[in-house]
Amino acid sequence: MKNILLIGGSHGIGLALVKELQHENNVYVASRTNENLADLKCTHFPFDALTDTLDKSKLPDVIDGLVYCPGSINLRQFRSLKPETFENDLQINFISVVKVIQSVLPNLSASEQSSIVLFSSIAASMGMPFHTSVAATKGAIEGFAKALAAEYAPKIRVNVVAPSLTDTPLADKFLNSEEKKEKSAQRHPLKRVGTADDIAQMASFLLSDKSNWISGQILHVDGGMSTLLVNS
Repeated sequence: MKNILLIGGSHGIGLALVKELQHENNVYVASRTNENLADLKCTHFPFDALTDTLDKSKLPDVIDGLVYCPGSINLRQFRSLKPETFENDLQINFISVVKVIQSVLPNLSASEQSSIVLFSSIAASMGMPFHTSVAATKGAIEGFAKALAAEYAPKIRVNVVAPSLTDTPLADKFLNSEEKKEKSAQRHPLKRVGTADDIAQMASFLLSDKSNWISGQILHVDGGMSTLLVNS
């Protein structure tokens, strides 16, 4: 069985991924709370990606997969965003990723071939109004992941999942009514909003041996929004 470490895993995509992985892997979840995890097969320990140092004594010597789930969504006009907002978003979306990966790099290197899965956004590849902070931080993730994948191939694979707006607690204020959900669904060629399971299934695939010839890729799981133009 593989040893998989999730940073964040008690809500949204992380929780869906724990449910996906729990029966065929040893799952370790480092998150601020263990809410929703009580009935799931995983090992939890408290961890705040913004303030804490990862306690490696709670982890196995070999880590076969790492997924970083925390993130932020600030959709506002650029003129109303303070530089501190960009700094805060960069911290949770990117700097904390760097710190986590560096801390467990020996564990990842001890695996025959380990897999890192990170999350970006459709906004990193499409110019979308009110998305300057999201696009900046997620663009950093995408460039970082490609360089890291090149540096550590073939020992460590690194891939990025780039969703469109997904129905999770993080996006609740944008999808908290049927009207908002329907408007968002109609903007996508596949005419529905993405779910946490949609994204978790892709992450699970990237952690598995079925994807062992895939690295340095940005995989768009976005209902076709980033590449398809269809009649409404």
